[in-house]
Amino acid sequence: MDPETFISKYEPKKMVAISLAVLAVALAILGFTYLKTGSPVNLGVEFTGGTIITVPVVESEGEITAKLVGYPVLDIREVGHRFMIQLGPMDDAEYRELSAMIDAEYQDPEIKYMGPVYSKRLQEQAKTYIPLSFLFMAVVVFLIFRTPFVSMTVILAAFSDIVIAAACMTLAGVDLSLGTVAALLMLIGYSVDSNILLNNRVLKRKGRTEEKVLGAFKTGIAMTSTTLSAVFALFLVSAFSYLVSSSFTQINILFDISVVLIFGLLAGLMNTWVMNSNALRWYLARPKKAGARRHKR
Repeated sequence: MDPETFISKYEPKKMVAISLAVLAVALAILGFTYLKTGSPVNLGVEFTGGTIITVPVVESEGEITAKLVGYPVLDIREVGHRFMIQLGPMDDAEYRELSAMIDAEYQDPEIKYMGPVYSKRLQEQAKTYIPLSFLFMAVVVFLIFRTPFVSMTVILAAFSDIVIAAACMTLAGVDLSLGTVAALLMLIGYSVDSNILLNNRVLKRKGRTEEKVLGAFKTGIAMTSTTLSAVFALFLVSAFSYLVSSSFTQINILFDISVVLIFGLLAGLMNTWVMNSNALRWYLARPKKAGARRHKR
């Protein structure tokens, strides 16, 4: 199907309803996760406190598990040519004992420790700054367009991008970390950029609405395709670089960032070109209220 047929063929309200249905499913996923864990997304070690250890694969997972009996092991997974071991919070004595044992048993281990106090502080900061960034974005959008309906479509699209990306994170098992928080903040900016492009083209240029949407669509798709290509390359490097050389390992933070960005950019395609564009089509095609006539005496 060519873009012009896609843009003009379907009824705007039905297309908007599809996007809102996807948003509702994403909210349901986050709500279920919140009821189950106390958080809408799975929190990483930066926000819960704990230790992450990576060691070379020189023995089986079962042997590592046996060595760590008595420690709060949460997860052990093979990442490239190394094991990544995640442990829950420990007191200082336990951490020093574990660190000494790991240094003695393995060559070139990596140990990352996050204390519970610092993790709690990071969690509070994330709860503050993500809503604040969204609020400031909303204020800027209102100042640009000064029309409540048009501004709300941009804000709703950005909100939907974040919610859908967070829900996909939960389904894919990607934890919320400092890296994924940064990725979610990037998605806010990218979503607003794409939707402002669309709204400016449609509202400030002359011509048929469908033609203006089509022109914005071609530019927006080119922008998103370029970004997706770069992010997908980042995903491939971070996920599979260890296949090139045994000296490389999977780069977890870049892997998580790229996965979140891919989810968010794909959601942005739907929210901008299915929801927002059709909301604008409906808004501009609605019957105008007849103004009161003035009678001269």
